[in-house]
Amino acid sequence: MERRADTDGLGALERGVLALERRGFAGPGAKERAIREELDLSPVRYYQLLNALLDDPRALAHDPVTVNRLRRVREARRSER
Repeated sequence: MERRADTDGLGALERGVLALERRGFAGPGAKERAIREELDLSPVRYYQLLNALLDDPRALAHDPVTVNRLRRVREARRSER
């Protein structure tokens, strides 16, 4: 996938990660399959990138609804530990 930055400062890969997170997936393994096929990433690398994006102000500006939702989920999981 091309990594050129767009007007928001995010590259195509970063925008692809956020777009994938907006979608719903039916059945186990569907999301991991989409990660491999659409982004050509391992699921581990995908989640590393996603976690970094949640702290990136450019990602928040690009897709505030998705980023804020995922931040809430992350905080809820952290508080359960």
